Amino acid sequence: MGKLYTLFAYILFSLTLSAQQTDNDSLSVPEPKSFISNHQITNGGKLIKYKAIASETYLKNKSGEPVASIWSIAYVQNGTEDPSKRPVTFIFNGGPGSASVWLQMGMFGPQLVKVDSDAAKDDGAAPYTLVENTNGIMDLTDLVFIDPVGTGFSKVIGKGKVEDFWGLTEDANSIAQFMRQWVTENNRWLSPKYIIGESFGTTRAAGVANALEGNGQNMALNGLILISQALDYAGSTSVHDNITSYLTYLPSMAATAWYHKKAGQGKSLESFIEECRDYTYNSYASALYKGSLLTDAEKNEVAEKLSYFIGLDKEYILKSNLRVLMPRFQKQLLAEKGVALGRLDGRYMGNEVDELTDGPHLGDPSSYQISSAYTASLNHYYASVLGIKMDRPYLTSNGEIYGKWNWKPVPKGSGWEPSYVNVTRKLSETMRRNTGMKVMVASGYYDLICPFFDAEYTFSRNGIEQDKIQMYYYEAGHMMYTHEPDLVKLAQDVRGFLSKK
Repeated sequence: MGKLYTLFAYILFSLTLSAQQTDNDSLSVPEPKSFISNHQITNGGKLIKYKAIASETYLKNKSGEPVASIWSIAYVQNGTEDPSKRPVTFIFNGGPGSASVWLQMGMFGPQLVKVDSDAAKDDGAAPYTLVENTNGIMDLTDLVFIDPVGTGFSKVIGKGKVEDFWGLTEDANSIAQFMRQWVTENNRWLSPKYIIGESFGTTRAAGVANALEGNGQNMALNGLILISQALDYAGSTSVHDNITSYLTYLPSMAATAWYHKKAGQGKSLESFIEECRDYTYNSYASALYKGSLLTDAEKNEVAEKLSYFIGLDKEYILKSNLRVLMPRFQKQLLAEKGVALGRLDGRYMGNEVDELTDGPHLGDPSSYQISSAYTASLNHYYASVLGIKMDRPYLTSNGEIYGKWNWKPVPKGSGWEPSYVNVTRKLSETMRRNTGMKVMVASGYYDLICPFFDAEYTFSRNGIEQDKIQMYYYEAGHMMYTHEPDLVKLAQDVRGFLSKK
């Protein structure tokens, strides 16, 4: 009996050990991959020889175990005499769920994909054209493009869980951790440091700037470049009963109606927008707050004025109770042509099969008309120019992230939380602690998702010091660099921002 018990115990121990080994194998993590190549480019009239370092960086938990692999591409100038004086700029897009493909292949990378500059047609199927970025900024700064967890080639590994990264605070902390690690590994703690973010990437930028102040490794940034800012979501969420959004979207509707020749004809874009700004502040706001207390005469007067600015019929505006939601504006402005406007860029138009939906039903033409060009070009560039070979597809976007995202700006269990995400106060406090940090805000007049007037409204409040903010405007949309004249202007504005001491 004793021998049988010993045999049974041995078998049980062996099975347990085997199970543990299988579990450990499932959590085993291979060595991070890295692809290094050398190139050259002329930016700012200077020939820049640089190294492209495309690599995985493993983030570790408090126990020193790898939990996430962050994919990045760093473009670092060769032969820099004193790297500590060479600026480095960290760049990411938004979503959440978007890789850095847009800013890399559209604006700041060494090679860019050419898309139709005037939004007159979509870019269809391949072939697409890649060109050298002669408007780049690599003479001024090294560049590090970052793909957050779940985008690009970045993913959770080992004992990592997506909920540790897919959230407002979690995301900012992970990017801050990556930046500290990159700066440490590349001996760049003394380098001037900047962040360029787009859309939700601006939300992230404010969060990262704040997160970098803590964790026992305070890292002060020199500046933020916010492209199509989204800091206070009350101003960029077009839904019923959100009075802020009716105000912040109105000037963008007016600009878009002007572009499509439905309003403001005979006036310059800037003068028409200024007229709409004045009306929004001084008349429309009070009308919205009076609501049903308005007399019929007052309602008619407001409807006529809104029709004048946004090009929709007065009767339609009255039926909308003087509150036109953005999807309805997209659908109604050119309804007689059977087309709907883009959301990211109101210049774009898409043919609609169903002309009676309460908004574009095919999606956003300013997105689906160019996304294939960006995806194909990035995959070609990675494989053919940088020699990158990975065992998984590059996710330019990941829709799974959005549905699982933790938007809470407060810790779990804190109870009450704001209705809309707002990181502006956090940015304001960071700027007051870091008095050397400056902020550039770039806005497109035809951006119908992150309206330019929302940027003005946001930065005029929240304790923001106005002399630290530089505002720039472009005659395009959310991704203003798809309009070549604005790509050139944005490059010049960024160059001037980085050059100012």
